[in-house]
Amino acid sequence: MLRSVNFRLLAPLGLLAMSTQVTPLSALQLGGRPAEQWAIVLESGRRLGSLEIDEVVSRMGIRPGDVIADVGAGTGVFSVSLARATGPTGTVLAVEVDAGFLPMIAQKAVDGGVENIQTVLGEFTDPKLPRSDIDVAFFHDVIHHIEGRQAYLQATARYMGPGSRVVVVDYHGDRAGAPHSGQPELLITLRQVTEWMSVAGYDLTQEFDLFDDKFFVVFTKRD
Repeated sequence: MLRSVNFRLLAPLGLLAMSTQVTPLSALQLGGRPAEQWAIVLESGRRLGSLEIDEVVSRMGIRPGDVIADVGAGTGVFSVSLARATGPTGTVLAVEVDAGFLPMIAQKAVDGGVENIQTVLGEFTDPKLPRSDIDVAFFHDVIHHIEGRQAYLQATARYMGPGSRVVVVDYHGDRAGAPHSGQPELLITLRQVTEWMSVAGYDLTQEFDLFDDKFFVVFTKRD
């Protein structure tokens, strides 16, 4: 068993439902589905080949020892690469709201030979990170699934340290042919994300031209 892979559930599932009838997690997330179904999509060879994982991570400017929050980590597709980038003195906090993903992420850490990934069970309104010195928060294809986006980003900012950065990769919802075109609640734009991040105390500082259908940007915390 890896020493640093944390299997503790940091937020009880009971907090996600206020009635005696438990609401499926997939019903509480925009475009949601159970972890087992998501895993099939997230791990498909065609999708993995389009993510440019190593290129994205290399452009993020991660330093040895950085504490990284991989928010909405899914099956951990990016978590292992992020863990390698920050090295053994750093930490990756792989956050998911569905506990079904946590053992998948843990297994990816084992398979990838890294010992600096800690799984975190977050909530739909708060990532519930276990520390407040996060250097980099990474949102890959995640923000469009969050219902209260402004509030969630502000909640995330409370865990971030001075000079910290938020890296976002997501679809251009204002372009023809964008995924989820028939679901307007899942469409977001770079302008919207920039406005939400500004309210959270972050300015747009970098933009990478890597994808045709997605924006890849970095926000830096204002002094």
